[in-house]
Amino acid sequence: MPIFLAHLGPSGTYGEEAAVLHNPEARLFPLPSHLAVIEAVREGRANEGIVAIENSLNGPVVEVTDDLIHGTGVHVQGEVVVPVVHCLIVAPGEPDIKIIYSHPQALGQCRGFSQKCFPKAELAATLSTVAAVEKMLELPCSSAAIASARAAELYGAEILSRGIQDSKSNETRFFVLALTDHSPTGDDKTSLCFSFGEDKPGQLVSVLEEFSKRGINLARVESRPAKTELGRYVFLVDLAGHREDLLVAEAICAAREKATGIFKILGSYPRYQG
Repeated sequence: MPIFLAHLGPSGTYGEEAAVLHNPEARLFPLPSHLAVIEAVREGRANEGIVAIENSLNGPVVEVTDDLIHGTGVHVQGEVVVPVVHCLIVAPGEPDIKIIYSHPQALGQCRGFSQKCFPKAELAATLSTVAAVEKMLELPCSSAAIASARAAELYGAEILSRGIQDSKSNETRFFVLALTDHSPTGDDKTSLCFSFGEDKPGQLVSVLEEFSKRGINLARVESRPAKTELGRYVFLVDLAGHREDLLVAEAICAAREKATGIFKILGSYPRYQG
């Protein structure tokens, strides 16, 4: 049976690149947004979905993070890291650039370039970097797009400048989502989130100590608004190890007792090897 792998489309997005890296044999299933990808997995229309979760320059992808916290039915089964090289793309000719289109993450990753080279240009968000190229081609004389070199090739556009991201070490991390997480491999990570029912000093430290005193490394710690009231947060943690590993299971059990609000294991999965 073929594996249907949903990703942010259409062809030419970094999501498609991540999907091919994850499983080059899968039948790709492009969708218009990250949330549509998650919903396709949740409803069983795709076996797996791949969504951007964080970028090394622009931080977390909030709509994905929030859905994983508050939604149900999907689990993290894998991760993929994609180097991101953005290009400024224009229609053939000599456009007078007044507006630059791209996905909000790409606009953020190229903010320094845009402010320096096109300080008067409007920055306009699109659903994907490829959608930005399509939008640019509707206004070929006054607009540009930020997208990949492959997107320019697919649409017969010209690359005005390459590598315009604000740092050359620009990478995006993608989660592979499915209805279950992954079995232990011996080189795994686990993602979880938690919150507290009331605000008390030292609560966060007490939870994190359950991992540190067992020698479990934390690869990421961040927070998102709990969406209940101002000042309430949900904390997200990526840690080394699988939820079924003895020490990790002990730490999770102890942390669960101290986190008096939400406590949710998002999934255990193999660490990406590159």
